[in-house]
Amino acid sequence: MRQYKIIRTSTVAMSLDFLLKGQLEFLNQYFEVIAVSGEDKHLKTVAKREKVKTASVPMQRNISPLKDLVSLWRLYWLFKREKPEIVHSITPKAGLLSMLAGKLAGVPIRIHTFTGLIFPSKTGFLQQLLIFMDRLLCACATHIYPEGQGVKKDLLHYKITSKPLKVIANGNVNGIDTTYFAKEKVAFQEQACLKKELGIGENDFVFVFVGRLVGDKGINELVVAFSQLTTHNSQLLLVGPLESDLDPLHSETLKEIKNNTNIISVGFKNDVRLYYGISDCLVFPSYREGFPNVVLQAGAMGLPAIVTDINGSNEIIVHGKNGIIIPSQNTIALREAMLKMMIEKAFYNELQQNARKMIVSRYEQKVVWEAILEEYTDLNK
Repeated sequence: MRQYKIIRTSTVAMSLDFLLKGQLEFLNQYFEVIAVSGEDKHLKTVAKREKVKTASVPMQRNISPLKDLVSLWRLYWLFKREKPEIVHSITPKAGLLSMLAGKLAGVPIRIHTFTGLIFPSKTGFLQQLLIFMDRLLCACATHIYPEGQGVKKDLLHYKITSKPLKVIANGNVNGIDTTYFAKEKVAFQEQACLKKELGIGENDFVFVFVGRLVGDKGINELVVAFSQLTTHNSQLLLVGPLESDLDPLHSETLKEIKNNTNIISVGFKNDVRLYYGISDCLVFPSYREGFPNVVLQAGAMGLPAIVTDINGSNEIIVHGKNGIIIPSQNTIALREAMLKMMIEKAFYNELQQNARKMIVSRYEQKVVWEAILEEYTDLNK
């Protein structure tokens, strides 16, 4: 009897590379795993690191009818040729195309994991179009997995599907490698050198944001809130690429980042542990998420967090225990939370002491991997 074959798809290979790091190699011990997305350096990294087969099917992140039809056709023939038992997608466009192609090709088990929903933050025709697309996706899928309880609640609220919805383990698509994301993995000498290089003083309180520098990550509000802090021994460290295409920052925000000497923007970094290591608090004021890895990573590195009251973030952070939860898009609440972290030392120390253990106890990577393995095994019985 041949080994069960599983195809994992995402719109861009970066998602397979970063979101599923280590998981595909783990699953490949039990099934034949094929990773599918557009071809780039990240897909090559996945093939080498995870030791799995890969296939290139270019997919557009935005709506592009003609290109989407070409992608659908290529996925259909890939599935017909490979004859997988399971197709499992993790990003919106790959989900829609993979579930449609999988149904047309007769793939028996078609799984989609919703890692975040776009439509709740949209309005009008665009929102209705996105809702229709997600309903079509679910109609073609056999199994739907929300990444967290918040995503599940939204799927139910908007009546996206009447199919059963199951959150695997405690949420998140991959868990967190708590041996990799650990404070002791970052040498003190490296931290001292980086602080000196960036001009961070020994007594500075460092807020860090990790992610894309775009509007819906709350960067406009973050920069305004930080610029209004009255204390001078604070630094804001921005770790991530500036993206100016889909959701650009306000011109005032860009000007403040450039001119404020206490705001340090270092761009994209492959290894963010050193930047967590020199920081005191994560600030993650995003408008929408599925289950943000950044909040898991920072917590595993021992950082308390200020997050917005959105899906995923409000599951990882327990207000007053390992961080502060504030309303989304609220500059005043964000500034007050940042001041509280800096000024109330006893409060900050308690959050810091709880930060890592609350991540380890709920989101250790092997727990998530074993739960996914069990799910695949049960579905194939």
